[in-house]
Amino acid sequence: MACMKLKKLEQILQEVDSFDTPKIKLEQYMTPPNIAACILFAIQSSFDDIDNKIIADLGCGSGILSIGSILLGAAFCSGFDIDHDALNICLKNLKQFQLSSYDLIQCDISYLSDTFYKRYDTVIMNPPFGTNKKGIDIEFLKVAINMSKHSVYSLHKTNTREYISSKARSWRIKNEVIAELRFDLPHTYKFHTKKSVDIAVDLHRFSQL
Repeated sequence: MACMKLKKLEQILQEVDSFDTPKIKLEQYMTPPNIAACILFAIQSSFDDIDNKIIADLGCGSGILSIGSILLGAAFCSGFDIDHDALNICLKNLKQFQLSSYDLIQCDISYLSDTFYKRYDTVIMNPPFGTNKKGIDIEFLKVAINMSKHSVYSLHKTNTREYISSKARSWRIKNEVIAELRFDLPHTYKFHTKKSVDIAVDLHRFSQL
């Protein structure tokens, strides 16, 4: 079970550096440290799906979910991202925390399913919500399910809950919403007119029936 208290995990994750120049087309936002800590702590304490497990972090960005997973005892963690700049930040963060037992892979997730089929115990991700590329959230989810031997944890907008659930049913995959969260997106891009936007998100757990 979780070997670190939630408050301590959140304090550590506050030190993870975010994107220098986030890219709008990739919907780059770092998962807030408090949200990342709550997600990872719940996954480990409720389902024992991190400690001593092989983890994949799809769309790892600056690496906050990868770092948190390793801190909670993951045996190994692979971070996947299409963006070379994001992976450089992720590597810098991992080295800053003096962590080992990880690798980083630059790739388009569309090409992952066959190569990494059932390679990981657990996949944890905060995928793009599909604001700029419709359906990218479902594409991430399909790949994650193919890569995982056991379970997938993924954040999705609450207003897509029924759609996500219907997809899981069509794939004959068990799906449950294990947490309802408020995702505070900061003012990141020039077109943002508000200091921050509060978005309702669900943490889904997908597993074999």
